[in-house]
Formats: sequence, structure tokens, C-alpha cells
Amino acid sequence: MADLSLYRNIGIFAHVDAGKTTTTERILKLTGKIHKIGEVHEGESTTDFMVQEAERGITIQSAAVTCFWKGYRFNVIDTPGHVDFTVEVYRSLKVLDGGIGVFCGSGGVEPQSETNWRYANDSKVARLIFVNKLDRIGADFLRVTDQVKKVLGAHPLLMTLPIGREDTFVGVVDLLNRQAYVWDDSGLPENYKVVEIPADMVDDVELYRGQLVETAVEQDDDLMMAYMEGEEPSIEDIKRCIRKGTRDLVFFPTFCGSAFKNKGMQLLLDAVVDYLPSPTEVNPQPLTDAEGNETGQYAIVSADEPFRALAFKIMDDRFGALTFCRIYSGVLNKGDTLLNSFTGKTERIGRMVEMNANDRTDLTTAQAGDIIALVGLKNVQTGHTLCDPKHECTLEPMVFPEPVISIAVTPKDKSMIEKMATAIGKLVSEDPTFRVETDQDSGETILKGMGELHLDIKVDIMKRTYGVELNVGQPQVAYRETITRGIEDSYTHKKQSGGSGQYGKIDYRINPGEPNTGFVFKTSCVGGSVPKEFYPAIEKGFASMMGTGPLAGFPVLDVEIDLFDGAFHAVDSSAIAFEIAAKGAFRQSMPKAGPQLLEPIMKVDVYSPEDHVGDVIGDLNRRRGMISGQEANVTGVRIKANVPLSEMFGYISTLRTMTSGRGQFSMEFSHYAPCPANVAEAVIAKEKEKKAAAAK
Repeated sequence: MADLSLYRNIGIFAHVDAGKTTTTERILKLTGKIHKIGEVHEGESTTDFMVQEAERGITIQSAAVTCFWKGYRFNVIDTPGHVDFTVEVYRSLKVLDGGIGVFCGSGGVEPQSETNWRYANDSKVARLIFVNKLDRIGADFLRVTDQVKKVLGAHPLLMTLPIGREDTFVGVVDLLNRQAYVWDDSGLPENYKVVEIPADMVDDVELYRGQLVETAVEQDDDLMMAYMEGEEPSIEDIKRCIRKGTRDLVFFPTFCGSAFKNKGMQLLLDAVVDYLPSPTEVNPQPLTDAEGNETGQYAIVSADEPFRALAFKIMDDRFGALTFCRIYSGVLNKGDTLLNSFTGKTERIGRMVEMNANDRTDLTTAQAGDIIALVGLKNVQTGHTLCDPKHECTLEPMVFPEPVISIAVTPKDKSMIEKMATAIGKLVSEDPTFRVETDQDSGETILKGMGELHLDIKVDIMKRTYGVELNVGQPQVAYRETITRGIEDSYTHKKQSGGSGQYGKIDYRINPGEPNTGFVFKTSCVGGSVPKEFYPAIEKGFASMMGTGPLAGFPVLDVEIDLFDGAFHAVDSSAIAFEIAAKGAFRQSMPKAGPQLLEPIMKVDVYSPEDHVGDVIGDLNRRRGMISGQEANVTGVRIKANVPLSEMFGYISTLRTMTSGRGQFSMEFSHYAPCPANVAEAVIAKEKEKKAAAAK
């Protein structure tokens, strides 16, 4: 069995364009995994192997690679930075033991950095920080570390300092060992010298080293007491304390460099070995029951335990479906049969592979700590648990955000309908944030996703990979409905048609619920006026109607129903009668409860050169945006605002026109808010027109 202490399962995550993929590429070169570096801007990087990634210079799906550094095995996952593909980061962090958060030396802590950091906090993943692109104009290492404190509320533990700034950046000082590493201009990572610390940095090095040691020894009371009495701890003791503090998320060792120029990368790789945990050092994954509640048992990371693995990603390629799995415990051999605890069905493992971006190496066995791909599994989806059939269990499931934007699509050629259905089915199984449904009125196929780019990429994949040309409608906003006031009402369902009839009477209150509570059903019936065995049917009736609101047929949010009285008939009452009564009650009462249209509000982060800030803010105000903050830096101004999604379509072209091509923005879903009356009226009228047209 392999020694798990020599494993490091790590992910690299950051805001778009902070240099994640370039950092991954440098890691692969330094570890000997590749011999020629592929540049992102030339469309040749190892982990961006999709055509769409190479063309756009962005990462769209996470890619796994395995490499070795000084005898340690690194399973590395390079993740996307664009907000539309956040799910890739979330599900990768869910199965990793450690991570490297990459921040741009000039851009600092950008909006997607915040989202990814929050996901990493939720998953309790130990992290290193790498401040990249220090050779860029406006790069400032200490300013970025201050932003990490203020914006992320995290404690960066400075391990290196940069030598030089911007175009004079030549190397880094290792604070722990008091050594300066300087690279030459060849761009080769191995061309460096260990030299004396520059004279003008000696005082800073001692200052920051003192802070480093003080913070580290707080992890060990005996060491701290000795240090306070003037005894200098050994390098090994300091490293041990840093490792403990990193694992416990007390602080985050922070390094600096330039991945593109190959400066500072070796120290980062050494830090992965020294400070990030092995699979056996992280808190074991909790096991849950069928409802998702923790059982108090855990998946102990050990090859001697029963087999347990989490499927965290499905990918379809020319060889068939690939199911990426993180093995938490046990051993898996080719030919074994596994149970999918979600479906209750078994799957035989015919082929398993180690993934290296788009290449694969066949395996005959894998064990706890490994990240592998299984080929040809039929009924496994993202978040399913695969386990030993004799030891059924469920690992903590994944929860994915709801889509906020949709488009209607039809194939350009009617003969492509079946081909389109197959392609969409494969894309839906790969991406849990990509949904599809059929509009009941028009018969159109509706694709739902996290943003314009997300859906644009899916349409492009269907065209190039599956050969399906689509006609694409205008993007549609995922509106919702709710109510603004409580009402008390009564509804009786009574039907007599020879033989036994149907009877069910319910008295109920409908009230606005707390935000984000969805549908809540409770009962305060006394005296058996409605028998308890009918409660589930009444709840089911109300719940089934929440998908269609009274204003324009959009799903309903945050409604609380209280059943307080009713009546039944000894012969004619049944579960189906009370379910029908609940549906009728919903239709009768919702229009009386002050229904209101809600629209998705996006958290928008715009970067603008200083001389165009007034134009950008004026434009956001015209889009009904609420400005929440501005932050100036050397290269421009970041403007934060909350803006309705309906006002943001095509924004990138407007922004580029206003800023002479220099502006950038990103946005992510924030919350739902009431629509202004004039907007709501227009949306409702449009929906009614659409339904009328479909009815003809």
C-alpha cells in the first residue's frame, strides 16, 4: 500500500485571469510532468484542453493532473475562475485536502476570489496563498495581503518578501531561512542563485520574520513560553507549528512570485509538502442518512476501512462517460462491484484511470487518498456515493446553486431533434448547474444556467462536439413570485358522481415566509377535525402548486401555510380528496395575498480606468443599480454595485465602448428583490402574450 503521508490532494483557485492555469503549468514543468511549457494566451496549456478554453484563454472545467515533487505525490486540480463556472470550484474543493489561492499582484482580492474563499471555508480546506504577477505594473505584495485581511477576514502569514517591484522584480526572500533567491532573465525556473539579502531589505526581513515566528509558536504553549524567555525555536519546530496552524485554518502561509516568469515557484511547491495536510491529517468526511442528516459516523481515511468514494464530476469524452471519484477509504480493484447508495443499484468497475488533463493512464488498483476516474458507469451523477455493497453508506452530499438565466433553443434542422436531446442529456449529467426543461405552452426547449457565458459555452459545445446547430432565443430572466400579506381562508372540495364521492374541507392561513425558507407547511389543528393521515396529502397539494405563481406563472418563494381546521367525511374523504382541496385552496387564495414579482439581483464588480469612472457609475445607475462601494488602486477603480439581472444583458460591449476597451466586470447572483411596479407589469404582460400565442 502507498504511504498516504506522501500524498497531497490540492486545488488551485482564484479570480479569472489571476494566473491559476499558468501556475499549474509551472508546477507540471518543475515536477517533470511536462517538458515544454504551454502558455494560456497561446491556447496551449496542458489543463485547458477544450477547444473553447484554448480559444478564449479561460478555464471552463476543472482538470486533474498527478505529478511528483521530492518524493511526494501531488494530485492537482486546476479550477475555473469565471463566476459562471463556480460549480467546478465548489465540487473540487469538496474533495480536496488543501488548496492554493492565487491572487493577482495588481488586481488583489477580486470578486470571484471572495466566492472561492467562502467555498473553501465552508469545506474547511487548508490553504496557501500565492500572490502572483508581481512583475506587473501596479503590483504591490503588501497591499494584496492587507486586502486578504480586510476583504476575506483571513490571516495571511508572510513567508516570503519580493525583491524589487514591477519590472524590477527579480526574486524573493525566504523569511524562515533568511535566504534570497534571485532568477536571471532567461525565464527558466532552474536558473536562480541563492544570494545575500539586499542591504535595503535586511530590516524588513527581520521585522516580518519576527512576526512569522511569533504567530507560529502560538500553536505550541511550551515553545511560546521558551520563545518569550528569549530562546529561538528551531526551523523544524517553526515548520511544525506553521503546519498545525495551517491545518486548523488559523492562518494561511503566504508566498509571492511570478508564475509566468518562473520566479518563486520552487518555494511554493516546498510549502505544499511542508504545510498542507496529507489525506490522513484532515477531518474525516461525515456520513449521512438518506435525508442528508449526519449519522455521527465518519469515513476514516485508511486503506483498511470499507470502500467509500464520492463522485464529484462527470465528463463525457470520446471513450465514454468518465466519473471522477475521490476515494476516502478502502481499496478498489478492477472488476470490483460497487453500490451507488443514492440509486440503490450496483456498478461493476471495468476500467479505472489516472487522469492527466486529457490523457489517462490505466490502473488495476486504487486506494484511499486517490483521485481517479472510472470509465463507463451508467447511473452515477455528481454527488453520489459509491461504496462496498456490504457496508452501505452516504457521504455528505453536494448542494448546487439554482440557475438565474435561461434561453429557448430549437435545432436548425428538424432531423436533429433526437441528436439535440442526447447532447443535452450528456451536458446535464456533467454539470449540475445546467438544467433543461420543456415549456408546456410553446413546446420549446429551455436551457437554464448561471450566466450568459455559461449558456454560450454549452451552445458552442453542442455545435462543435455533437454537431447540433441551434437557433437561440433571447436570454430570459428567472423571475420568482411571493406574497406580501397574510390571509385566512377556507376551501371545500366536494364531488359526487355515483358511488363513493370525494370530500375534503380545509381552513388555513397563508403568510409570507422568512427570506430563503421556500415552502413551509405546519398544522395547528386540534380535536381531529382533519385526521393526521391526510396531512401529508394536504402538504403535497400545496407544495405541488409552488412551481406556478398567480401573477405570471413563475415559481413561488417563501410562503408559509398553517392548516388550523377543516372537516372530513367518514366515507368520502381520502388522501386524494384533500390533495385536490389543497391545490384548489392555493389557486383561490394566492391572488388575495398580495402577490408580488421578484427579480434576481446580481452582485456586480466593475473595473474601470479612473478617467471613465463617472460614465460607468452613471450607466449602472441607469440600469437601476445601487452602488455599494468604490476602491481605487494604481491601475484604476473597482466599483461594486447590486444590479437587476434583466438590466445586465450585453453589458460587456457597453462597458468596453465606454472605457475604450479597458473595462472589465464580473457578476454573480446575490438575492431576489421585489420588482418595481412598471417592470413587473411589463413582465406579466409579456408572459400573458406568450401564453396566448402558444395557445393559438
